[in-house]
Amino acid sequence: MQCDSNNRLNQPAFGEALFDLVRRTACELPEDVEAALKRAHDDEAPESTARVILATFLENMALAREKQVPLCQDTGMPMFFIHHPPGLSLRVMRRVCEEAVARATREQYLRHNAVDPLTGVNSGNNVGKGFPAVFFEEGDDEAVEVALMLKGGGSENVGRQYSLPDDALKAGRDLEGVRRVVLGAVRRAEGKGCPPGILGICIGGDRGSGYLHSKHQLLRPLGDVNPDPALAALEERILREANTLGIGPLGLGGKTTLLGVKIGALHRVPACYFVTVTYMCWEHRRRAIRIESDGAYRFIG
Repeated sequence: MQCDSNNRLNQPAFGEALFDLVRRTACELPEDVEAALKRAHDDEAPESTARVILATFLENMALAREKQVPLCQDTGMPMFFIHHPPGLSLRVMRRVCEEAVARATREQYLRHNAVDPLTGVNSGNNVGKGFPAVFFEEGDDEAVEVALMLKGGGSENVGRQYSLPDDALKAGRDLEGVRRVVLGAVRRAEGKGCPPGILGICIGGDRGSGYLHSKHQLLRPLGDVNPDPALAALEERILREANTLGIGPLGLGGKTTLLGVKIGALHRVPACYFVTVTYMCWEHRRRAIRIESDGAYRFIG
């Protein structure tokens, strides 16, 4: 299997599949996100600022899909989440992801976003140290499944991590404390994260694992239900209460501040109780693809 898997990675069809994934993710919003924006538009008052903004978003989506151009000038940081069979070379897989990103940059589906923090020099092809981000998980399926998320900088800037208890927000080490700090993060973000947003949240873990797991939550469909009843109830409550804050689209007022809230949990050490909030803007660019052993692929999810 190891030889077959790695030979598959070197086939042109595999690289073509990943390039198609990048292209479509940059230019076409997922159906569940588009449907949520349409519902939000219809829920806002006629002639309101919020409804006008959401109508503009919907027009932007239609034009981007028709013309196959990026939905936003900030095409973000590409983040690949790869579920692969045993024996696949992670080094080769990362290289194929980088090649797909570089090609998408040349063909103007991605903006030049990879900047060296020490020199300020842009790599010019969206490839650099840790850029794009690639995460791996091994499974028993012989197919390779790849989820891609393009994470914009504006929304990333308003993500937050809290260490409970938080005296300023009167948040203890319980789900009520989680609710308080998450709503605090939404209030602090206001319009700077390009709302209406979607929250990916991790309760527990350490500082690093919390951020990664919170991003994993953003891969969930907006309409799914958390298998943990307590977390499902908390997701629903935070979404409902955030949408009473009046922040609205782009922070200019309205009924829709969030489109979704997704919460996961990781075991923690007794001394730490982290709550990590990753904020995603209204342009929630994520897609997933399944690539079979013969190179055939289809979009999933």
